[in-house]
Amino acid sequence: MHPDVLQLRNFYYRTGLGRMAQNAIRTQMLSLWPDMRGQTLAGFGFAVPLLRPYLADARRVIGLMPAQQGVMPWPSGMPNVSVLCTEGHWPLPTGLVDRLVVMHGLETAEDQQAVLREAGRVLADSGRVLFIVPNRRGLWARRDGTPFGHGRPYSLSQIEALLQRNGFVPETHVAALFAPPSTRKFWLRTAEYWERLGRGVSSYLAGGVLLLEASKQISRPVRPGLREAVRQPLRALEGIGGVPPKPETARGRPA
Repeated sequence: MHPDVLQLRNFYYRTGLGRMAQNAIRTQMLSLWPDMRGQTLAGFGFAVPLLRPYLADARRVIGLMPAQQGVMPWPSGMPNVSVLCTEGHWPLPTGLVDRLVVMHGLETAEDQQAVLREAGRVLADSGRVLFIVPNRRGLWARRDGTPFGHGRPYSLSQIEALLQRNGFVPETHVAALFAPPSTRKFWLRTAEYWERLGRGVSSYLAGGVLLLEASKQISRPVRPGLREAVRQPLRALEGIGGVPPKPETARGRPA
């Protein structure tokens, strides 16, 4: 079940823990996608806290928010780019999106297959999608007081297997939220230190969330012509295998 949009907004924009989480995840995302000039970027679920750095250079930025969660205008003080949609019907043309971010959209989905199907549909053939999900081995998935404590947490092998079954090819992964999900001032002040330490030690074991980048699996086209050509073998092979060759004729008479 999707968290309410007001709860998500209050967590990320009005609490110290939420702002810390936003910064840690966005830092890792920027390390994977540093440049978005001239590209179309979309986010599904509640991914808008991560999209602001790309507003200036991207061709367009779109925030897709599921109806089960609700929608809010975004970004603040600028023309709205967020839209309401359902998990299985996104109001975007096929192949429009160059980069797609899914956060709080997969682990809480009522129909995961529909979400992944729409993600594959709107993504360009050369596009990439970044799935951000709670890490089953991390502390954040075990605390209900954050959005990552809701829905289905994943291990790295589980999310990779899910994507492969639905037409995606996992490319690379990183983790974030190595600091504990605590509102105490000590942990908030030292969060950046723990993030740097965690990134240097492990790419996923201790992080609270996994960031898995994937591409769309493209089926190899079937080239016509070969099967039809084989059905008409060369006459130079006649007679092989005990079948006598067909006699040639000249001017209508047997040779």
